[in-house]
Amino acid sequence: MNVEFFAAIDKGRQRDNNEDAVALDEDNALAVLADGMGGYNAGEVASGMATSFIRSELGRWLHDAGAAADADVRRAMDICVDNANRAIFNAANANPHYAGMGTTLVVAVFRGPRLLVGHVGDSRAYRLRGGRLQQITRDHSLLQEQIDAGVISPEQAAFSAQRNLVTRAVGIEDTVLLETHLHEVLPGDLYLLCSDGLSDMLDDATLVQLLRSHELLADAGRALIDAANDAGGKDNISLVLARVAGQPQVGRSSWWPFRR
Repeated sequence: MNVEFFAAIDKGRQRDNNEDAVALDEDNALAVLADGMGGYNAGEVASGMATSFIRSELGRWLHDAGAAADADVRRAMDICVDNANRAIFNAANANPHYAGMGTTLVVAVFRGPRLLVGHVGDSRAYRLRGGRLQQITRDHSLLQEQIDAGVISPEQAAFSAQRNLVTRAVGIEDTVLLETHLHEVLPGDLYLLCSDGLSDMLDDATLVQLLRSHELLADAGRALIDAANDAGGKDNISLVLARVAGQPQVGRSSWWPFRR
């Protein structure tokens, strides 16, 4: 299946620099998005290292591997993210200005009728299918753990002061666990990868309305960023849109033959 991509980043309204990064390898249907953290511009160093490393290394592997099995693609993704994690961790330990830097991560690889998604932290992936938006990643965050434990409700979480405390990030420790899911892809599917600078500012109904209101991905992407800024633009905003060619369908549920 052919996939059309669009990516964009924006500083937002309240930040002096941009610690988000995105990278595309359209020839290999690969998208990477990261939201960095750390002082003295270290966040943008971490996110830039993660996206450029994974685009280069995983893109090269995908090109050389051809029609590899899904399990092999997942293994390659794990290895590339692990290598990126070690590079960021070592850089943080070698340079006092970069101490404690890290980044969230979302990686998407389209393989014909399948999509492999890997993520770390609270940057997200969504799928719009048949007018229904579904979040296909689950945040690695303190807030999500509290929701899962029944401590707070999703409605209360929207106003929590702990929204941005992640429990997993790339580069913070010498190892990192990448969570991976495999999804079925149908013609007309529209996928959104984004940092919390977008998802914290716009609710699901607004995301759906804006995604469905624009035929061109570039127009939809710019509308999402404008809306996030109009809502306050409290953080950097990054997004990747990926649309699968063909007429939209209401298909079977996604499936997960593996999950880590």
